[in-house]
Amino acid sequence: MQLAQINIAKLLEPIDSPLLADFVADLERINTIAEQSKGFVWRLKDDTGNATDLDPFNDKSLIVNVSVWESIEDLKAFVYYSGHVDVYLKRAKWFERMQEAHMALWWIPDGQFPTGEEARDRLFHLRANGDTAYVFSFKNAFSL
Repeated sequence: MQLAQINIAKLLEPIDSPLLADFVADLERINTIAEQSKGFVWRLKDDTGNATDLDPFNDKSLIVNVSVWESIEDLKAFVYYSGHVDVYLKRAKWFERMQEAHMALWWIPDGQFPTGEEARDRLFHLRANGDTAYVFSFKNAFSL
């Protein structure tokens, strides 16, 4: 089994606005860090190599990241201890503070990858039901 994750962010302005220029310019670097990180397996992307045009929520103000990792520890290392932390610490410049859960984790069989819609549904399930073996957060991670 491998760990799937979705995280979303609500943009303060459209993705092509000057406010988001620094964030957009840094996407390739951050994606490369992820792809070269220990435990990285896969990420959802469009034909441009990003996911900024994907819209499983039918809301252009939301950007979506869906990826698969070998373990919770590997994902945490990327999120909190890699070059990704530079973007993480600046997130208030570009994104609204989310009042609801904006990240969800769940286990999937090796070699299977979630669609944007499946990931969206997992996040909605987490919001409605809290942490369960079906979908959970870092705070209450379910082991295999």
